[in-house]
Amino acid sequence: MNTTSSTQRLTLHKAGTRGHANHGWLNSFHTFSFAGYHDPSRIHFGALRVLNDDTVAAGMGFGTHPHDNMEIISIPTFGDLKHRDSMGNETVIQQGDIQVMSAGTGISHSEMNANRDKEVRFFQIWVFPKQRNVQPRYDQQHMDVSKMQNNLLQVLSPNADDEGVWIHQDAWFHMGLLDAGFGTSYNLKKSGNGVYAFVIEGDVTINGQALNRRDGLGIEGTDILSITADSNAQLLLMEVPMR
Repeated sequence: MNTTSSTQRLTLHKAGTRGHANHGWLNSFHTFSFAGYHDPSRIHFGALRVLNDDTVAAGMGFGTHPHDNMEIISIPTFGDLKHRDSMGNETVIQQGDIQVMSAGTGISHSEMNANRDKEVRFFQIWVFPKQRNVQPRYDQQHMDVSKMQNNLLQVLSPNADDEGVWIHQDAWFHMGLLDAGFGTSYNLKKSGNGVYAFVIEGDVTINGQALNRRDGLGIEGTDILSITADSNAQLLLMEVPMR
């Protein structure tokens, strides 16, 4: 396994350096260039194109809009998000759920806060597909949060038969709820992939780099990650092709 500092490449994105747009009804932080935020050094990390940290006010949301040729993943952390799309799906996703939409040849959808008395918070993640113009599809699953305790639970993969949802890309997502002082490792699934680690809550150290709440770290050129929770923490790992 290659873990030497001479070959691994780390790209640190501190929480405070993210793009930010507050529209009143929507408060959004952008890890990568998105909408009115453009940084030529932060367009994407391999196949990972968008990582938005969104808060939508009570009763508000995104009206119907189109997408194509993108794998779109939503992970709520608080509240209820109502989804409606041109395939006829009408669902509500909540904390503990993961939703995926393969836009493929084209799809329209809306995302609304299902409640009029509280906000909804969720991560919106876009991944470039490995195949264009696939048939659009939708999936939603509830994750067993108990399996995340001091463990990295697989929540997304390229394989329909594996644990979690699946997408049209050689990508694997894992989530963990780690107690302070807990240490673990993550072995990459595919040679040449990289991992973008995002700290949802708490503090962790990954391959020697200390990270805090909402920090992101891109890791390339290694086959294994060494992870230690410096406080109680919630972590999202996104392994994606780099080319």
